[in-house]
Amino acid sequence: MPQDTSDLSVADLRTSASRRAWSAGARWAFALAALATVLVSALIIWTVASGAWTFISQVAWGSLTEIGWFPRRGLFDLSTLLVNSVQISVIAMLVAVPSGFGAAIYLSEYAHPKVRKVMKPTLELLASVPSVVLGVFAISFITPSILSNFFSEINFFNKLAAGIAVGLLVIPLIASISEDALRAVPVALREASSGLGARKVTTSIRVVLPAAMSGLMAAIIVGFSRAIGETMVVTIASGGGDTSLFNLSLFEPGGTFTSAMAALGLGTDQVAGSTLAFQSLYFLGALLFAITLVLNMLGDVIVRRLQNKY
Repeated sequence: MPQDTSDLSVADLRTSASRRAWSAGARWAFALAALATVLVSALIIWTVASGAWTFISQVAWGSLTEIGWFPRRGLFDLSTLLVNSVQISVIAMLVAVPSGFGAAIYLSEYAHPKVRKVMKPTLELLASVPSVVLGVFAISFITPSILSNFFSEINFFNKLAAGIAVGLLVIPLIASISEDALRAVPVALREASSGLGARKVTTSIRVVLPAAMSGLMAAIIVGFSRAIGETMVVTIASGGGDTSLFNLSLFEPGGTFTSAMAALGLGTDQVAGSTLAFQSLYFLGALLFAITLVLNMLGDVIVRRLQNKY
């Protein structure tokens, strides 16, 4: 029989004081954790912005368009680092996108479940390889054992090997995001395509890929952001950490935003010379932050426009 609740008061329905205290404590703990992330982000932005402003307010603007990146001599040619960063990132994407998409299509559309259980962790294992190891791999194997056989004039440190090594680093990221996007496509679309007599490859290319285009574009944007922000591989393999002369050849050394920041952070460019050498680190950090922010915003716009709802 139902219990008579007519005699219950508001006080009887309240939780105990200890439970209310625990709930309030948990709420404040979670709020402080969220506030800490906001505070850390604000401190990072303030530190980078203040250092960048010091550099901008004191630098001679003519030094930003000189022959190359030589901070100890007061030459801060940004086009040198920008061109090298874009070149290495584009090479990395030319390596990572076809391989990553191919692996994703195979794992999503062709691989047996037992094979997928083995291959996907194996593919993601590549992501656990430290970037410094890939940098050493570039100068110990990619350049001397592969590239030197095709290009006799290639330098031991070069942007081509750095781009290939960064591409190897980005493959697992693109493959994982792409496979998730492909597997999110409804099975009904595949069954409808097969019911019309389409072959497996036709279904994969003409039906599944367009349906997952928003996720694939997100994978490309995230991969490019990862490539342009890579530090250790380009610092070791491209050989342009301290100084860099402007050149468009992929067979020559060249510093990037991240490798220049690594050299400046170690203090190697503050031993002697321009007093703004170390401050340029903050300016490069602000530029890199702005570039990745624009890429993320562009990726969000592209994903929203291409996103399909089922």
